[in-house]
Amino acid sequence: MIEQASIPTRETVKGRAEGRRRRAELPRKDLATLGDRHLDFDPIATLVEQGRGRVESLLPLRAERMAVDEFSFLRGAAAIMAYDLAMTPSTQIDVQLCGDAHISNFGVFSSPERRLTFGLNDFDETLPGPFDWDVKRMAASAAVALRSQGRDESTIAKALRKAIAVYRTTILDLAARGNMAVWYTKLDIEANIDQLRSAFTDEHGSRVDNLVAQARRKDSHHAYGKLVGMVGGKLGFLADPPLIVPMQDLLAQGESGSTTEAILDVVFDGYLASIGEAPRHLLETFERVDIARKVVGVGSVGTRCFVVLLLGRDLDDPLILQIKEAVPSVLEAHLGPDHHTTHGDRVIAGQRLLQSTPDLFLGAFRAQYSATETHDFYVRQFHDGKAAADLSSINSTKIFTRYVGVCAWVLARAHARSGNRAAIAAYLGQSTTFEEAITDWAIAYGERNASDYAAFIGGGAAGSPA
Repeated sequence: MIEQASIPTRETVKGRAEGRRRRAELPRKDLATLGDRHLDFDPIATLVEQGRGRVESLLPLRAERMAVDEFSFLRGAAAIMAYDLAMTPSTQIDVQLCGDAHISNFGVFSSPERRLTFGLNDFDETLPGPFDWDVKRMAASAAVALRSQGRDESTIAKALRKAIAVYRTTILDLAARGNMAVWYTKLDIEANIDQLRSAFTDEHGSRVDNLVAQARRKDSHHAYGKLVGMVGGKLGFLADPPLIVPMQDLLAQGESGSTTEAILDVVFDGYLASIGEAPRHLLETFERVDIARKVVGVGSVGTRCFVVLLLGRDLDDPLILQIKEAVPSVLEAHLGPDHHTTHGDRVIAGQRLLQSTPDLFLGAFRAQYSATETHDFYVRQFHDGKAAADLSSINSTKIFTRYVGVCAWVLARAHARSGNRAAIAAYLGQSTTFEEAITDWAIAYGERNASDYAAFIGGGAAGSPA
């Protein structure tokens, strides 16, 4: 009897051939090459240009957050790395890129079934592109984080090789699985708690238990208790400028719009049309109460981001949504735009491809600020079990390496879902050449990032610390 599972489909055969062809054209060792920048490229000017069109009053806060250390600078400097990636040899085997796969953009979140899952958590820069771009940003961020903790180059290289090997072997494993099995593969924290607890326990206790506890605290009730109170006899967001500015305060400062209620109506008219019938029905059972601008992240500071308060059956039944501006991906200058009409649509489509269990309320809309000014937004739940590891507190290189390895597993799973995993697997192969090349690139990039950070700290950009 013929073993049917052993006969690959034509698409699998084509994928393997494509991977082998690309490996012949670009040997894996050449991925270690850090391309030279053009003489007229100014990394700090790139950051200044990226700030155009953002809320100008918030740009000094963005600079302040980027100035904390080399890792914080790397987080906010995705546009600089996008330029550098475009200057380096690439596999040209495309997947849906996260686009900003630094290790702080991985974390815990709640699935629609209320299960805690570990995965990618930020998709603002998502775009189709070469899979190695994501791997390099992840590896470089790990190198910079370890460098910031005082690890020597030998220690960093050893940690990176082990973590990146997880990416390669995971791709090889997933390439041997069926399509449906790959699609539904995920890292369920609760189902794997004993294994994870064993791997991430040190003298400070279980890192996994700490992360799970943090995730369980971060929900709408927790945010409601911190951010909401009685304001002028009405329930609403408490002002904490510039971090939180209620809409009525923005309107008083001359922002477009007439009333908070009118703005909420306009927002929800566009947003509700973008989500499915069931979540739309659920949201329509809530009362819209208030909206405020809220600063988030590092690189995102200055974009127009808001939180919306809704109430269900009573005052103890809150839901808080986050509305985040979707601006062009930093990758578009080098890879071109994708086919989506709006950047909000681009972000949520990328999230649905890359995340195993995307947010129930994920949606997008375009807002008409004036006759000539529009802004794209996407919507998701705020603090919906989201938690990220405190990387600065991980003193054990072994624990840190295991954490980056988990990130690498998640990234491989996302790429296997969204790209041709047979082609990627054929390119990567069975040897350690890929992880060695990516490690060399990441360490070299850490040095380049340190030079850019020094220029930034030196006051090379408006808004950066002088």
